[in-house]
Amino acid sequence: MLVAVLLGGMSAERAVSLVSGEAVAQAVERLGHRAIKIDAQRDLYLRLSQEKPEIVLNLLHGVWGEDGRVQGILEFYGAPYSHSGVLSSALAMDKAKAKTALAAAGLDVPAGRLVNRFDAARDHALAPPYVVKPNAEGSSVGVFVVTDRANGPPHRLAGDEWTHGDLVLAEEFIPGKELTVAIMGDRALAVTEILPTTAFYDYEAKYASGGSRHQLPADLPAAITDLAMAQALAAHQCLGCRGLTRSDFRYDPATGRLVILEVNTQPGMTPTSLAPEQAAYCGISFDALVGWMLEDASCPR
Repeated sequence: MLVAVLLGGMSAERAVSLVSGEAVAQAVERLGHRAIKIDAQRDLYLRLSQEKPEIVLNLLHGVWGEDGRVQGILEFYGAPYSHSGVLSSALAMDKAKAKTALAAAGLDVPAGRLVNRFDAARDHALAPPYVVKPNAEGSSVGVFVVTDRANGPPHRLAGDEWTHGDLVLAEEFIPGKELTVAIMGDRALAVTEILPTTAFYDYEAKYASGGSRHQLPADLPAAITDLAMAQALAAHQCLGCRGLTRSDFRYDPATGRLVILEVNTQPGMTPTSLAPEQAAYCGISFDALVGWMLEDASCPR
């Protein structure tokens, strides 16, 4: 088969997407198919029409590639494609709307509110400690943790260098462990605890060599492991996701509270990425995971 691997794109996560896409394209070739890498720009539909792939694997991350817009182009093109469809991609990327849906499904989400970034830079959006993040970005891009020792709000939100939209989400800070669960179709794979070597699990911790350690399986009470896996699957289904997703949680051992932070509809496939690592833990090699993604692809999604 001729398989198009979408990578790169126009978001702040372009560099990560290039690595994910390259790794997947190599796996496609090892599986005996022909891979063509397409750096997804605004001429994407034209490129697809010229290359005429039979299947599309979407390895874009972040805005435009993961928020329903590229999915709409893929629906119009009409070939089977991987990961979630238009609605679920758009819903999961909008953190505030996704939280509303997850809370309605009975999952515990952080308390918080949407606020204009200039207001959040001028005054504390919540009582410290709290977290401020773009409402529609991934990979911890543009995230600030405001501690209870902070002298003031994150003034950089008002700077010209901010490119992540004018609405930001301010949320209560949940102490404890950083956990993540990958979903493969209708199966929760495992629970990983992420131990960042930086102050918190930011973009650098996720993708830089040595930025974090992954404890797999996480050292948790069995009931919390089961709950995290069940809630990750529930979140995947609640948002209407397809294919491979990854849900991120915070667990506070002092209170027993397990809080879902977000659902990633196109998790990374880099050498340090969590979803392939969990698949390997379950006996599913990287190539087998990519093969499953090819088999799972469909249109409409």
